[in-house]
Amino acid sequence: MSELTQRVEPAWGAVFSMTLGVLGLVTAEFLPASLLTPMAADLGVTEGMTGQAVTVTAAIALVTSLLISSVTRNIDRRYVLLGFSTLLIASNLMVAFASNMTELLLARVLLGLALGGFWTMSIATMMRLVPDDLVPRALSIMFSGVSVATIAAAPLGSYLGDIVGWRSVFQMAAGLGLIALVVQFMTLPRMAPSGQTRLRTLYDVLMRPRVGLGMLAAALVFTGHFAFFTYIRPFLEIVTGVGVNGVAGILFGFGFANFLGNYLGGWMIERNLRMTMIAMPLVMGVLGLSLVSTGSAPVLDALMVALWGMAFGAIPVAWSTWLTRTVPDEAESASGLLVAAINTAIASGAAMGGAIFDISGVGNVFLASGGILLLAALLILKGVRDAEAPGHSSPQGL
Repeated sequence: MSELTQRVEPAWGAVFSMTLGVLGLVTAEFLPASLLTPMAADLGVTEGMTGQAVTVTAAIALVTSLLISSVTRNIDRRYVLLGFSTLLIASNLMVAFASNMTELLLARVLLGLALGGFWTMSIATMMRLVPDDLVPRALSIMFSGVSVATIAAAPLGSYLGDIVGWRSVFQMAAGLGLIALVVQFMTLPRMAPSGQTRLRTLYDVLMRPRVGLGMLAAALVFTGHFAFFTYIRPFLEIVTGVGVNGVAGILFGFGFANFLGNYLGGWMIERNLRMTMIAMPLVMGVLGLSLVSTGSAPVLDALMVALWGMAFGAIPVAWSTWLTRTVPDEAESASGLLVAAINTAIASGAAMGGAIFDISGVGNVFLASGGILLLAALLILKGVRDAEAPGHSSPQGL
């Protein structure tokens, strides 16, 4: 979509419906991280194998993010977005009734399609729902769904899974998706496709100075994080030695700190974007190595997990701002590339973590995670730059 139809009056109801969509998608994406142990036991496989549910989702989202605009270029965007919410509901219901790993992975394929497609189109959709000067506010509202899901999904998933079972938790997630679908059906306007998206544009953007290296650095940061986050519950149970209530409490602390980190990141970026981009993975890398060395220390581990969540809260803000400053004229194509890089990282982090977990234990997963994050910080220090475009104001809250 090279040209976007602008609205005179903001469609805040539609913006809210997109926020609900984000909440439902992110909740479903990372529920396995808080339900890994009971899911593995029920399906009769290892935690490392079950963690591949995250890998499959991310891998499919990666491919979808690169192809979805071209594949759906002749379809009204309202119907495309409603289709993503329908896939979200179907995926959660299939997971809830899965009897083996094959069925579970097929269900997560549907979620990957919804995730990759939704994120790729979300920024362009917001630009059609509100006037230019309100786009940053609309994006901030939409991304608040990520923060709410981060706070609620992991601890509630762990807590409710222990009470009603992990299958019921996914049924609840399907209900959340249904609410999002209904609200979207009621509020999203018709949005005829505008322009013809070309795959060549993605290549042209990637070949620009600083863009390719920046995408690699972003992928390393997210790989390190998701190797950590996907296997946080087994680490807390095996190494830290806490029960299900302790896991829920620590994950809540992580989510709340992550929410605060969003605002901390915005404050830091206003002062020095590049320093923020270096400091956050550096802090997370040190925390990953420190968690392994402390052993069974619940209070200290809880504090370090919370600090990790706060540091990571600034990461999406920082990289989204970097993107708007580095590729202001092709933000949609660059967004697709960043979505692809992040999903590559999620898949790589979960897959690598699962292999290490099954071979040598969860402690070494965290060692690898910390090492990757330190490498990312070094790469950003050496080669990643940002450039404020003339007359361009970076949206805060992204």
